[in-house]
Formats: sequence, C-alpha cells, structure tokens
Amino acid sequence: MRVGLFIPCYIDAFFPEVGIATLELLERFGHQVLYPCDQTCCGQPMANSGFNADSADTEALFVRNFSGFDYVVAPSGSCVQHVRANFDAVEQTPEVKDVRGRIYELVEFLHDIQKAEAFPWARFPHRVGLHNSCGTLRRLKHATPSELHEPFFSKPMDLLSKVDAIQFVNPARPDECCGFGGTFSVFEEVVSTKMGFDKVTDHARAGAEYIVSADSSCLMHQQGCAERIGVPIKFIHIAQILNGAGA
Repeated sequence: MRVGLFIPCYIDAFFPEVGIATLELLERFGHQVLYPCDQTCCGQPMANSGFNADSADTEALFVRNFSGFDYVVAPSGSCVQHVRANFDAVEQTPEVKDVRGRIYELVEFLHDIQKAEAFPWARFPHRVGLHNSCGTLRRLKHATPSELHEPFFSKPMDLLSKVDAIQFVNPARPDECCGFGGTFSVFEEVVSTKMGFDKVTDHARAGAEYIVSADSSCLMHQQGCAERIGVPIKFIHIAQILNGAGA
C-alpha cells in the first residue's frame, strides 16, 4: 500500500527516533512509505486553544500534502483524532473528507488494517508498564476504559505481546491521566506536575523498568516528572519496541 507518513511537530523536534522507527516498521511490512517534506503541524494546538479559524491554512496544507494516499499514518493519537474529528476550519470538500477518512494512528493501523500477527525481528527483555493516553483510550478506542466495566481488550498490548521476552506489569490506576493534556500542562502546571509524579510513581511501584506508550507527548511529560523526583524508570514509544529496539 502507498502510505503517507505524518510526523507531528513535537516528534520531529524532540523525538526523531520515533519517526524513524515508524518509517522502518511500515517498510518492514512492505508498504511504500512517502514523507511529504513540506508538512507542518496539523493545527491541533491552535484549535485546542480556541483559535480554530486560524488553523485553516495549516489544515489546507495538510490536505494538499496527504491527498492521494491509500492511508495516512502517524505515531500520535491526539493528532490523528484532531484530523479525524475536529478538522473543520476548512471547507469540507470531498478531498478533505477523503484525507480525514484515511488517517490512522500507528497502533490502529498495525492492529486493524495491517492485522500484524508477528514481529519476528523484535525482542524486548524488560518489564514494561503500558500507558494509554486519554485520547487514544477513549476517542480512538485503543483499549477498554476501566471505568466502563466492559470486557477487556487492548490493541497496544495485543501487539506488544507478540514481542519476544517482553513482560507486562500493571499499575494500580492504569487509566489515570498523566497530567500532560497539551496546554493543560502549561496553564495548570502545579496540578499537571502532581499528576505526572503520581503516574510515574504508580508504574515504578508495579515494577516497571520502562513505560511504553503510543504518544510521545505523554512520555515526554512523564520523563520530566520522573527525572525531577528521581524515579529510576525509562521511557519508550511503542513504535521503537515493535521495530526491534533492544533486540
């Protein structure tokens, strides 16, 4: 399949290794992956801050970049959710609707579209705690939110369970927000920080060596919190593990 690779701003700036792992992983499955070089932000920060109309040019550029692909894939749940559900600063032409209907977050794509059955190149002999961001959990439906008391499923855990030697640990409050929340971590710094402290401490108590997530933004926030209070835990994006990091 012909896949357009969308790498969000903060991954491009702070975690390029996540973008590289995503590219390599998709290529391992035989896809033709193209990276439009003039891509920028999807417009989510402006829209979330109440300036939705100001993101129109950004959205129009996104559509020009990613039209014509079989799928658009990104290693970020919040950005995918924004394009899919809130991408309305531009006129909803057939081209815009087509792009919005073809975008997938990486875990979704591997689980629902690729239907990946094995990652034979991947080995990760560590204890990991899985962090589902609020958006990927409840909007993209990565897993069953614990508050619904419904039968359990977890797309990221299903994929990770196919990695050799990996071990899972379970924090006491697995679905609790880590406190990042985009601009929430800026405008409510004290509350956000305390939530982050609680989150990394919960994983550490469970015995996690690594916290793994499909969202680098949450990992970035938690890593800062862990370093601040001296919790000896590491952080890694799911794309890196599935692509063979640590093998």
